[in-house]
Amino acid sequence: MSTLLHLQSVEADISGSRILRGVELEVRPGEVVALMGRNGVGKTTTLKTITGLLPVRTGTIVFDGQPIHRLATDVRARLGIGYVPQGRDIFPHMTVEENLRIGLVVHGRKGPEAAAALERVYELFPVLKEMLGRKGGVLSGGQQQQLAIGRALLLDPKLLILDEPTEGIQPSIIEQIGDTLRRLRTIPRSDGTGLAILLVEQYVDFCRAVADRYYALDRGAVVSSGAIADLTDEVVRVHLQV
Repeated sequence: MSTLLHLQSVEADISGSRILRGVELEVRPGEVVALMGRNGVGKTTTLKTITGLLPVRTGTIVFDGQPIHRLATDVRARLGIGYVPQGRDIFPHMTVEENLRIGLVVHGRKGPEAAAALERVYELFPVLKEMLGRKGGVLSGGQQQQLAIGRALLLDPKLLILDEPTEGIQPSIIEQIGDTLRRLRTIPRSDGTGLAILLVEQYVDFCRAVADRYYALDRGAVVSSGAIADLTDEVVRVHLQV
C-alpha cells in the first residue's frame, strides 16, 4: 500500500525549546493511525507541523508524494488535509447549518457537489440534521465534536487529523464516534481512494477499537510503533499510562 503521509526526522521547537526530536511516522490511504503518549510529549506539536501551524526546524513532511513542510496552512488544506483541533474550534454563535455551510464556502464547493457532501455528513451524523437551527455553542461536547468532524469532511480530505476526539465526551457518544471512524475508512472518497485518519488519543481502549496501527511518543520521539494488535501492556505501562 502506498504512503500518503510520511514524516522523516522531523524536529520542531516552541519558544526556543526542542519539542520534537526526529519524529518518523507514516499514514497510508484507508487506515486509522493512532498517535499516543502522555501529556506534553509532542503529540499535538506533531499535528501542528503536519498542518503548517508550526514550522519544521529540520526534517521533511511528504503528503501524497509532495513535500509540504514549507507550504502555507491553507495550501496544505486544499491538498487534502482536514484538521479537527483539540477544543473543536466551531463557531459558537453560528447555527449548525451555518457552521457547515461556511466550510463549503471556504473550500469553494457549491451546487450538487455541496448538497451531496452535506447529505453524506447527515448520514454519518444524523443528530446534526436534527439540530441545523441550533447555535453551535449550545450543543453538548459530543455534538460539537460531530459537527467539527462533519465540517472537516466537507473538504473531502485525503487525510483527516483528529486531536483528542474523545476528550470531554460521554461514553455513548465516544462509541458513536468510534463507529463512525470505522465506517469512514470503508467508504470510498470521491476519487475512489480510502480516507486516511490520524488521531491523537490518550484513551487506549478507544485506540485499540478503531486504529490499525499506532505510534507511541515519549519526549518528542517515537519509542514504539506497529500494528495496534501488537500494542503490549508493557508499552502502555511504560509510555502511555499517566
